[in-house]
Parts: sequence; structure tokens; C-alpha cells
Amino acid sequence: MRRNGPNFLRWISISMLLAAVVLIFVELVLYSQQRARMPYGLSVAGVPIGGLTQTEAVERLAQTYSTPIELHYDDQIIHLNPSNIGFQLDTEAMLAAAEHERTGTDFWPGFWDFLWNRPGDSQNIPVRDDYSKSQLESALKDIAARYDQPAEPARPRPGSTQFVAGAPGRVLDVSRAAELIGDVLNQPVNRRVNLPVVASEPSRPGLTTLNTLLKQVMEVEGFDGLADIYLLDLRSGQELHSVSLNGEDLPTDPDVAITAGSTIKIAIATAFFRYHDLPVSDEVQGWMEDMLTLSGNETADRLMEEIDPGRGPLMVTDTLQELGYENTFIAGYFHLGADLLRVYRTPGNTRADVDTEPDVYNQTSASEMGMLLGDLYRCRRGGGAIVAVFPEEITPEECGYVLDLLARNNIGVLLEAGVPDGTRVAHKHGWTGSPLEWLGDAGIIYSPGGDYVLSVYLWDQQEMIWAPTSKMVSDVSEAVYNYFNPPS
Repeated sequence: MRRNGPNFLRWISISMLLAAVVLIFVELVLYSQQRARMPYGLSVAGVPIGGLTQTEAVERLAQTYSTPIELHYDDQIIHLNPSNIGFQLDTEAMLAAAEHERTGTDFWPGFWDFLWNRPGDSQNIPVRDDYSKSQLESALKDIAARYDQPAEPARPRPGSTQFVAGAPGRVLDVSRAAELIGDVLNQPVNRRVNLPVVASEPSRPGLTTLNTLLKQVMEVEGFDGLADIYLLDLRSGQELHSVSLNGEDLPTDPDVAITAGSTIKIAIATAFFRYHDLPVSDEVQGWMEDMLTLSGNETADRLMEEIDPGRGPLMVTDTLQELGYENTFIAGYFHLGADLLRVYRTPGNTRADVDTEPDVYNQTSASEMGMLLGDLYRCRRGGGAIVAVFPEEITPEECGYVLDLLARNNIGVLLEAGVPDGTRVAHKHGWTGSPLEWLGDAGIIYSPGGDYVLSVYLWDQQEMIWAPTSKMVSDVSEAVYNYFNPPS
């Protein structure tokens, strides 16, 4: 049969084919437009940027990460602008990674997924940023200065040896706060930090405050002679040294020379172990115990004779000088009629402004006797000057032996009377008969608030009465103990 007109089905097929071509072309245009933007499902630094141009993505990132950090200091709210601490996003690096995600898929497989409306996997480009840690620390210190409530240290109670308890405070933990803020700076949402505010316990007042209290103690007692007081905090190494005469301060360098008396026996015991080792004989042990716990002069002589029969005192002095002590010496034996083996001129006994008429046989100063005790304390723990100068001669065990004997010197007055019963006090005292010409007590006090050395020497041109003079020493000791152990 003959065909006289166009085939209707053919025209329909041609029309559909043309429509498909047009539809594919339209989809290609739409896909190309989408491909020119950031892929859907892509986030940079936690910020969705799918469908955005690069410029729009930069703006959204900047807007998100420029939002102030909300800081909470207890009930106070503080806004920290990231730009104030030098915060900067590395948008170039992050968008370069995003661009790689955009162009990393081949065109036609991507077009096929587009036709079938199959979105790609969600991707997140990690945040890259930088900020000034020093600027953040400065900002936090400024916040602390405005909002902290520092603890109030204990303070002396006027007219007494006691301290009034301090008050606790609340302060910002700057280092921990910096860590928390550093974490939040990397977050696009929940940009809030509860600042770590911690309780602070009252601290001890400064040594200047203690020195003022000690002067008040002496004023209350009406003491107008020479008072030489040395304190060493064995935990921190801080020192307090005060010399006064008739209520007026005197220079402490060089320290004032004063009769050492029986306090020189600390040096004799120390020097003995330079030449003899533990264990000692029962006889020597008895001499050592008698010298340090009963203040025996005869046994002190015997120990020096054990060092050297003729030069024992001078060899004790040599040991002190090798340790760096210039004002402490013993120049003869204790027994009556003993020869003066040498005349020592020291910085202390040649001062022109004060002369305590010290004994030419043995002298010291509050600071040097205190420092010697501090050296014994550190030696027992394996350190300090004694171990450094005499590493093969004086051992920590021998230093501990001397301190243990000093702790058995129980007299119930002077330094001991100023501390609670049961407190360990390793000390040596010395004085002339009553009325007193001079008086000294130097020791290590082991207290809950820290161990310390206290050395007190008193002298007056007028003879001193035992009761008020010894009480003043115990009051000084009590004030220092209360300083290291203030009420809570």
C-alpha cells in the first residue's frame, strides 16, 4: 500500500527525541551552574557552605567565627571579641581544600549522579586558625584583675604574738581558662565558656610584716639592748635578718659578733664528723650526748681533743671557715686556764658602730649559727653546703645524728617555750649566769606549716634579768611559730 502523508508515529518520535535533547541540555546547564558552586553536603570548619560561591563561603565563615565568645565568671558575663586576641581563620587553605572537593569528581559521573538526584557524601574540612596566646593571657589577666577576690593573708594582732586568721578568696585559673577558650574558638556554635574560678587559701603575710611584729614584741617587753634575730624558711629559702640596738635598726652586713658560749657546740659536733665516722664508740657517744643535751664543757673539750689534742678548737674553726663562715670560731678549750690558741679578727668583731665585748675564745653571729643549722638540715637530706664542701667526710647520716641529739636538748624555756608541746625543736642554747650578760638560742623548729631555723642572740651593756629576757625570746619564738602556722 502506498504512503501519501507523513507518518504520525515518526513525528512523535522525532518530537520526543528533540525534547530529550533540550532537557539534557537544560540539565547540563543546571549541573554546570551547580558545579561552579560548592558541593552540597560540604562544610568548612563546621560551617555548611554547600551551594555557595567561594566569596559567599568566605563571608559566612568570617561571620560565624567573628561571633564573640561568651565568658561566664560566676554570674558575670563578659564578651571576648576574637579579633582582640589576634584570631584569624586560614580561609585560603580551607577553601583550597574545599575547591579540591568541588573539582575532584569527574564531570560525567557527577552529571549522572545529578540526573538521578544522588547527592554526594557529606564532607567537612577541618578548621585551620591561629590566635595570640599572649594576647589571650593578657585579656584573661585583665578579667582576673577586675573580678578576682584574692585571699586575705593572716595579719598580726596588735600587742600580742598572735595572728588573726585570713580570709579565703576566689581567683581565675588563667591557664585552664586559656585552654577552654582555645577549644571554643574552633567551634562555630556554642561559643560559651564557664570560666574556671577556684578557691584560694589565705597565704602567710610577708616577712616584713613578721619583722614588724617582732619589733612590737620587743617594745612590749621594754628591751633596749642589742637583739640579733635570724630566720630561715627551710621550704622556700627566704631569710629574715634583723639587728637592733636601743630600738634602732643596725646594718646586718656584716653581722654583729657576739659570744657563742655553748651554742658553738653545734659547730664542734659538726666538725667532729669530718674526722670521725659513724658508728662511734660508746664513750664518744656519751660525750656527744652530754655536750649537746646537757651542755657539758668537759665533754666538749674531750671531743675536740679527739679531733686533735693540741689544735682541736682551731680545726673546728678551719671547718667553719671552709664552709664560708667568717664570724664564727673557737680559739681554745673550755676548761679554766686553757690557752688562747689564736686571736681571730672578723668582720663582725671589727665593726665600729657596735661592740658586744664578745669572748675572745669563741664567737658567732645569729645569722651564721642559723645558716649552720640550715646546712645541717639540708645535709641530712643529701644536699647543701656541708655535703658539697665535705662530700667524702661528713655524711647525711652524721648530720642527722647531730640534729637528733639537738632535738633531745629539752630545757622548756627560750625557743621551746614559744611552741606547742610536742613540737620538735633541735636547738642549742647558751648564756652566762643571772644577771645575764648575753643570751642565745638557735634551733630548727619542725612545724606543720613548714620547718624553719630561728636564731636569737641578745646582749645589753646593762645586765639582763633572766625572767623578762628569756620570756622575750619565747615570745619571739611564739610569734614566728604563729607566722608559719596561722589560724584557719
